[in-house]
Amino acid sequence: MGAKFQGQLPSQPTYDLLQEAQTKIAGLQEQVGTFEFHGYFRSGYGLNSEGGQQVAFQAPGAGAKYRLGNEAETYGEFIFVNNWLNPERNSDKAWLKTEVMIEANTTNSASFANFNNGTGNDQFRLREAFVRAGNIFETQPEAKFWAGERYYRRQHIEIDDFYPLDMSGYGGGVEDVNLKVAKLAVSYLAGARPDITTQNGNYAKSNIDLRLYDVKAPGGTAAFWFDFATSKGGTTPTGTVIPTSSGYAFGLRHQRLEWHGGFHTFGIQYGTGAASNFSTNIDDPTTFINSTARFLITEQVLLQPNDRFAIMPIFVFQRTRDGNPQHGWDQWASFGARPEVFFTKYLSLAFEGGFDHTHSSTGQYDGWVRKFTIAPQIGAGQKFFSRPVLRAFLTYANWSDGLRGFVGGIPFENRTDGLTYGVQAETWW
Repeated sequence: MGAKFQGQLPSQPTYDLLQEAQTKIAGLQEQVGTFEFHGYFRSGYGLNSEGGQQVAFQAPGAGAKYRLGNEAETYGEFIFVNNWLNPERNSDKAWLKTEVMIEANTTNSASFANFNNGTGNDQFRLREAFVRAGNIFETQPEAKFWAGERYYRRQHIEIDDFYPLDMSGYGGGVEDVNLKVAKLAVSYLAGARPDITTQNGNYAKSNIDLRLYDVKAPGGTAAFWFDFATSKGGTTPTGTVIPTSSGYAFGLRHQRLEWHGGFHTFGIQYGTGAASNFSTNIDDPTTFINSTARFLITEQVLLQPNDRFAIMPIFVFQRTRDGNPQHGWDQWASFGARPEVFFTKYLSLAFEGGFDHTHSSTGQYDGWVRKFTIAPQIGAGQKFFSRPVLRAFLTYANWSDGLRGFVGGIPFENRTDGLTYGVQAETWW
């Protein structure tokens, strides 16, 4: 027997080998403890009632659309975090981490999208790449310093995927500075347009972003925001003169984070010139850019009185002007709600109804869109935000004759209503 199995059975491990294995295991445990993986994705497939691929229903001039059963793409964000110092976040030690986010966006056309001229091919982008550090100063243990590219303190409305304030971009700053009565964040954020060049190089915009938040207020907390933006003008190679522009924006937000099983958030914002889009993005420069303006009011509520029912109603009102004295104000008004009924821990039924009215000051369009969706769901719990969730959906939309040709794409360009149906998965972690 010994001769037969000689060399096939492992020999008894030596002390050195055991020590090496324990060292490797300890190293792996440390790496696992310092690494985090987070993300979001939605994916599925749908058809329209004419037999083609699903289309989305959105009013022209609207900043968003009601999203349940109305998302015709696969979209994902995949976040990789590594904690280099103090991953346990001990209160007496400094910490340092890196974060990288990859965004993926596909047209649901093929799992290997390689079409002629790149039409419908998948897109991948680097949306975050920044370093963050905290507990650097004993007198300000909560203060956090950062630099790089990141999603910066965005404000979001869930059911229409609208961002009233999104200063994401490149830069650096400090946040969560404790002022006793409030917290403070100050950052420099910027972006550029490589498709627009002057003698100064690529046309760029710089922003100084100031936030004051966690201020005690009646019924909840308040936050204040101020942004100053500036862009250096110049002359393009074709001789077009781009004016130097500047502008400011400010806003107030009131939140009630514990309210009937959910929350209540109200915001009001106003901006002018280069800061009027509430973003680091750069609009096409015109001779009227310093006269542009935007006024925005938003409200969203989540109510979940028990584990059987939840509802999120929202309201958006926005007015914008392009600065041309011959043009008036464009307008977008929107209200809608998504109620959900939970039958068991895993089975639910979601509804969503939304109404958008848009008006163009130049007479391009004027009218309304109504969208209704019903979606039976299998989910991971009995909360409005329980994920993952699997859903089938049926969506119907109709719109006024003033928006004919603007809604529903090619399948419904000569109609004032449309129907889509399909399946979708959505999750975040």
